[in-house]
Amino acid sequence: MLNANLLRYYATYLEKIMFEVDNFDLQILRAIQKDARIPQSELGEAVNLSTAAVNRRLKKLKENSVIKQYTALLNQEALGFGLTIITNIEVESEQIHELDATRRDFENCPYVQQCYYVTGEWDFVLIFAVKSMDQYNDLTRELFFQKPNVKRFKTLVAMSKAKVGLELAL
Repeated sequence: MLNANLLRYYATYLEKIMFEVDNFDLQILRAIQKDARIPQSELGEAVNLSTAAVNRRLKKLKENSVIKQYTALLNQEALGFGLTIITNIEVESEQIHELDATRRDFENCPYVQQCYYVTGEWDFVLIFAVKSMDQYNDLTRELFFQKPNVKRFKTLVAMSKAKVGLELAL
C-alpha cells in the first residue's frame, strides 16, 4: 500500500501537470510581464475579475510554476555592465557527469545571464554581462581555460542591442 505522504505527492504532481491556463490567466500573465508591480486591484479591473480572484489566480500560477519568480529588470549600462558577450562553447566530453559539472560552473558564474545547452556545432551558448574586456578575459581563464572539459570557445561581442527581453508572446 502507498503511504499518505506518497499519495499527497502524486496528487500534487498530477495537479501540476494537469493545470490549465485559461483566458483570464493569460490576461493576468500578459499584464504582469509588462509590470509585475501592478496593484492587484488594477489588474482585476483590467481583466474583469475581483481583487480576491486575481490574488487566488496569481497564487495558483505561482504554485504550479507557471510564474517562476518576480524580478526587476535592471539597466545594465547604468550599473557599469556595458558589454554583452555571447560565447559558444564546445565541450570535450558529453558524459553526463562531465556535462553536468560544466553546466554547474556556468550556472554559478554571476556574470552569466543566460546559459543554453544546444544542438549543433556548439554545446553551450552563454550570454555574459560584464564591465570590461579585461573582466571577460579573466572569466575565460576561470571558466574555459582552467576547465578540462572545455575544448574550445568562440566569443561574439554585441555591438548594440536590437531587442532584449524575456516576455512570452501570450
